[in-house]
Amino acid sequence: MAIYHCSIKIISRGKGRSAVAAAAYRAGEKIINEYDGRVSDYTKKGGIVYKEILLPDNAPEEYSDRAVLWNAVEKIEKAANSQLAREIEIALPVELSREQNISLVREYVKNSFVNLGMCADVCVHDKKDGNPHAHIMLTMRPFNADKTWGIKERKDYAFDENGNRIPVIDETTGLQKLDGRNRKQWKRVYVQANDWNDQAKAEEWREAWAESVNAILEKHGHAERIDHRSYERQGIEQIPTVHMGVAATQMERRGIQTERGNMNRIIAGINRRLRQLWEQIKALKDWLKDAVAPAVTPAAPPTLASVLQGVLESEGQDSRYGKIRNLDMAVRVLSFMKENGISKMSELQDKVQETVDKYSATRDNLKYYDGRIKTLETHITQGAVYMKHKEIYAEYKSLKPRKQQKFYDAHSSAIILFESAQRYFKERHIKPGFSVNDWKKERADLINGRGKVYREYTALKGQFDNAYTIKREAEQIVRELNAPQQQRKPQSRGWSR
Repeated sequence: MAIYHCSIKIISRGKGRSAVAAAAYRAGEKIINEYDGRVSDYTKKGGIVYKEILLPDNAPEEYSDRAVLWNAVEKIEKAANSQLAREIEIALPVELSREQNISLVREYVKNSFVNLGMCADVCVHDKKDGNPHAHIMLTMRPFNADKTWGIKERKDYAFDENGNRIPVIDETTGLQKLDGRNRKQWKRVYVQANDWNDQAKAEEWREAWAESVNAILEKHGHAERIDHRSYERQGIEQIPTVHMGVAATQMERRGIQTERGNMNRIIAGINRRLRQLWEQIKALKDWLKDAVAPAVTPAAPPTLASVLQGVLESEGQDSRYGKIRNLDMAVRVLSFMKENGISKMSELQDKVQETVDKYSATRDNLKYYDGRIKTLETHITQGAVYMKHKEIYAEYKSLKPRKQQKFYDAHSSAIILFESAQRYFKERHIKPGFSVNDWKKERADLINGRGKVYREYTALKGQFDNAYTIKREAEQIVRELNAPQQQRKPQSRGWSR
């Protein structure tokens, strides 16, 4: 069935990556990187069923050549930590033919990216393993009207909440600093040339992909639909899987089980049961609202237990209760009622509702454990980054402004990573004195506690399934008791399966 997958990543030189190498790999080609002289040869790579470069109006026509395009990108981006390209990976619906999927991707790329001024390198992969997908590499600079590269960002004055420029203050004198020409210095900031890096834009692209897929699925008569929103935003009670990472994914593909892979397999099994149980809970709740009382005489209504007892003690077909066709069903329902001290239909309803409530509590508890473990994983990762680059950042901040730029150029990756981790903790009101070891200990305790909750969940499954079966069988017995006499078919005494 169609699944939603749309990941957005940045290919950055600062992380040791190359736009030329990435393009060669995705297209299965041999390309020389003129920036560093390296050759990327992936001509033996299989599964590439379609590739094309789509250009906006202001782009030079020669950029339709993959090698020319990405070497031009490598040339214009001169910094050691330059962002070279944006890559979007999307899963294609298996319900569509290859031609339909290619048409779908081309229209999505044109409408979402090329029309904004980006060059798009599109490669569709399909190894016939049930996972057709497309890689879309996008340029990150706009084009000028004369078809030259535009700027990504520019420096501008920083303004306070009143719209006034912010002066650069000398910490020693408390006065506004002056430059070499005795001109006042004002705080400057970088301003993006466009909104392509905004989080809102990424959300817009993700939503547009879901809409594009759903439109073509509907057009070709397929009932499946996808949704770009998370399970939580969709209101779906489902536990998200953990991110595998490149190393773990490669190990799993070689048949080597990993801790994250095992966790995802457990989560997948839980989610299957969650979906089944929610369907059953919905049916149970509907039944509890509309349950029909057994057919009895108004003067002296018997309990459900007495009705079933009468069925089992009846020796002939003339008995008031002798027409129930499935006697072993009556045995099971009566045994359940006796084990739980139940005699009335209303008490049976209460017991079923009690099972529903227990399941809901266990589900919420399990959800808490998984959510907190995931949060701690992120805390630990960000904390490690924070501690690793803390000293470099402190040294950077201690330098005088005229020396900071040179230091920043030499340590930009560390500074950027530290500031990102710093923002992460600040947004969550976590003070700098945090302890990564405390988080690791809490995570270990939660993982152990989660095992106990999962065992409770598994035990509840058996109780729930049993209650659901009893509910269904009791409902069938009630229907037979309420059926008109002429509709009841005679049956010999005995057990039926």
